[in-house]
Amino acid sequence: MSFQFIEEPATNPAETRTLLLLHGTGGTEHDLVQIGKELLPGAAIISPRGKVNEHGMSRWFRRFAEGVFDEQDMRRQADDLAEFLKGRENLIALGYSNGANMGAALMTFHPEILSGLIMWRGMNILQAPIKPDLTGKRILMNNGIVDQMGPIESARQQAEIFRESGANVTANELGTGHGLTQADFSLTHEWLASS
Repeated sequence: MSFQFIEEPATNPAETRTLLLLHGTGGTEHDLVQIGKELLPGAAIISPRGKVNEHGMSRWFRRFAEGVFDEQDMRRQADDLAEFLKGRENLIALGYSNGANMGAALMTFHPEILSGLIMWRGMNILQAPIKPDLTGKRILMNNGIVDQMGPIESARQQAEIFRESGANVTANELGTGHGLTQADFSLTHEWLASS
């Protein structure tokens, strides 16, 4: 089954980056498009929809329970997404919640696909860490210290795995829960502007 997706070309010839937008559980390919345009004006955008259906909600991969992932399905779905994205250059993934975790899976299993990753409310994705060579990769992680769905300790573990893999990780811990705040947008805008 192919992806449903939105793709828009760059409107600023000087902006060579493409934003890959990865929605959260229950979202669609439309959710992050406007946010992406505001964060990186003029950039190309590719926004697919996760192919897993969980009780009528779109997700990127299956889970057995809250925070307990089907790692085989995660790998399979990451492989499919990497194949879909093949040939696109200078991709920066921006994912929220389950989308952030899919971004982490893509960076872990197919680091050649992404030049950067923005994780909003993501967490540690694998029970046994895999540490690919992420030298030169930039990763931004924004997490809430009172997030019940994505515990801060799990996010810290994933950040450390990325660092040990050679990535340049910026990890922000915000005084919030799972929902996004204005701080997420401003910190992300700053991070994108600095690259």
